[in-house]
Amino acid sequence: MTISDAGHEVCGMSLAIDVVGGKWKLHLMWVLGDGPQRFSEIRRLLPGVSEKVLTENLRHLEHHGVLHREIYPEIPPRVEYTLTPLGQTLRTALAPLEDWGNTHRTTLTSPV
Repeated sequence: MTISDAGHEVCGMSLAIDVVGGKWKLHLMWVLGDGPQRFSEIRRLLPGVSEKVLTENLRHLEHHGVLHREIYPEIPPRVEYTLTPLGQTLRTALAPLEDWGNTHRTTLTSPV
């Protein structure tokens, strides 16, 4: 199946960037790779992200099938987020990016 945008074929890079683009989505993928997380745990692990932005990013990743949101019928309700098998493959693809960042940490953080 060819995916198109206004009649033009969309490349794989464009599709991937649509899923993970933005400041927080890659961080979310990394955090969720450690196992199921509740909303409050994710906020604690990602200081600086607002509730609104976190909610929007979680919904976006869920929409693309990268993460699963499980609601447990408890009082109060418990909600956990986990990576789907598709999300796990994406996280595996991100590992070399983290390695690159760690390898070049000094160069990337030094003043220009």
